Amino acid sequence: MNKLTWGMIGGGEGSQIGGAHRVAAGLDGAFSFSAGALDIDAAKGRDFAIRLGAAADRAYGDWREMLEGESNRPDPVDLITVATPNNTHFEITKAFLQAGFNVLCEKPITTTVAEAEEIVAVARQAKRLCAVNYGYSGYPLVRQMRAMVAKGELGAVRLVVAEFAHGFHADAADADNPRVRWRYDPAQAGVSSVVADCGSHALHMACFVTGQTVTKLSADFASCLEGRALEDDALIAFRMHGGTVGRLWTSAVAVGRMHGLTLQVFGEKGGLRWAQEQPNQLIWTPLNESSRILERGAAGLSPAAQSASRLAIGHTEGMFAAFANLYADLAEAIRAQKEGRSMAADAFACPTAEDGLHSVAAIHAAAASAKSGGAWVELEG
Repeated sequence: MNKLTWGMIGGGEGSQIGGAHRVAAGLDGAFSFSAGALDIDAAKGRDFAIRLGAAADRAYGDWREMLEGESNRPDPVDLITVATPNNTHFEITKAFLQAGFNVLCEKPITTTVAEAEEIVAVARQAKRLCAVNYGYSGYPLVRQMRAMVAKGELGAVRLVVAEFAHGFHADAADADNPRVRWRYDPAQAGVSSVVADCGSHALHMACFVTGQTVTKLSADFASCLEGRALEDDALIAFRMHGGTVGRLWTSAVAVGRMHGLTLQVFGEKGGLRWAQEQPNQLIWTPLNESSRILERGAAGLSPAAQSASRLAIGHTEGMFAAFANLYADLAEAIRAQKEGRSMAADAFACPTAEDGLHSVAAIHAAAASAKSGGAWVELEG
């Protein structure tokens, strides 16, 4: 089977997220890196793209040059990944969708609800795939949680508790560090920092696992470091359309917390607990019974969890493999698109532009709630 071709915008040399995408896209051998506009410095971006294997005429200085170049080729890339700062996502994603490209955009998909709604509309009109990199939904045991909830093993879900807290922005000496500074600049990050950056992952995971969306929320934002225009800590209470009560804590100043992404789901028949730093174990506690550990790769897991696993039981699979599951979903969808066939209803679990819109609506509702002293705000979009 021929490899699909793949291009990237942003994620240049030294970028953490760029490297993660490149490993993930190539992990299953479905995609071959073929084109890129990787750096705001055109010369550096071209040089790095060539070193990664792109032909010289497909190593572009910026995204507009890449759009023109790929659009005029008989063999344009099958998928574009957008890994640029938040405030550029809308313009780039929209342009490539309108030109007929499939797009995987880093989160948040846009910085406003209106822009996210437009992206959804453009993707539908163009009949192109538009996905959002809520990559932690690719972990096998997160997909196991989703399958167990959907199967009714927990009964009605009463409560979901999500966290994504780390302490890597707690040092005031990093105020001028460009990797940190842009995240607290409204001109680049939008209306939110840590909720958009980290909390949105945890909130999406709550929606992904429960199969429910958020209808309203109440938020408390804090800027613990003086001078930050946007929040570095937030606590959000929310309600979901299926009646589930939600709690979310996200922070960038929780010194001692490393990655800190966890999800707990409590239903009438039992509860589940999963932590991204121990991704191979899922704690399952049936009502009135002892807790038990479900191991990634073990017999008896759902087909969704089994198909998302690559290594034998006992070996640790991490973020690269989780992200790669999104690329695997996209590869299958693109092949179906090219071959004019439909996919099975449960064969695509990759977060879509609609999921991205829901997250942006939640981010804006949280920012509005925080400004109103924690008043409950209903979601738009």
